[in-house]
Amino acid sequence: MRILLIADIHANYEALETVLEIPYDRVICLGDIVDYGPEPDKCIDLLRMQGIPVIRGNHDNAVAFKVDCQCGYKYKHLSIATREYTWEILDRSGIEYLQKLPLLIREEIDGKRLYLIHASPRSMFEYIKPETPDEEIQNMINEAIEPVEAEFLVVGHSHIPMNRKLGNLTIINPGSVGQPRDGDSRASCAVFDTVNGEIEHLRLDYDVDSVCAKIKERMPHADELIAILRRGY
Repeated sequence: MRILLIADIHANYEALETVLEIPYDRVICLGDIVDYGPEPDKCIDLLRMQGIPVIRGNHDNAVAFKVDCQCGYKYKHLSIATREYTWEILDRSGIEYLQKLPLLIREEIDGKRLYLIHASPRSMFEYIKPETPDEEIQNMINEAIEPVEAEFLVVGHSHIPMNRKLGNLTIINPGSVGQPRDGDSRASCAVFDTVNGEIEHLRLDYDVDSVCAKIKERMPHADELIAILRRGY
């Protein structure tokens, strides 16, 4: 089975539409549908319409419950400003949808056990990055909100694609659909083949000009948001 893994859409509808054109058998979203982008409502509607399982990310949590997103200092002012915009755009149904999203998903497919969560097994706010020490990740696993009894740990949150081993555990991050932070502005996702265990990371061009035009027309801090999208960090 080909599972399309997506994360960190951040209200970028054009990027979401583009990645969902990839051939797949199932798709799972690791969270952060909202903040930073111009169309949180359309992104939620598309995910709901297609019945895509979604994990609650820290930005989804902040919008849903009006709490701190605890994101990095560099972008926090943008998160706060665009959250006000997001509350204006979403109706009650959208807010309730975010409130009901689960914190993790477990899957066993073709004998492969997957533990899918937004950030780390211990917290929706912690980053697992390519440079995160093995010992630190192991501590997150040891203190997980639910035991990580799986061969594959699938995370988002960092906006940086990753595929690394920690003992018998493979850690996958598909990168960010709508807000890449690794210097490549194209939409990022991954396809996991559960039959052979292979992971393919993909980068896709999308209509970024259209997204930037909507940001310019509708959103606060437009120039800064546009610059981040165009440079990919």
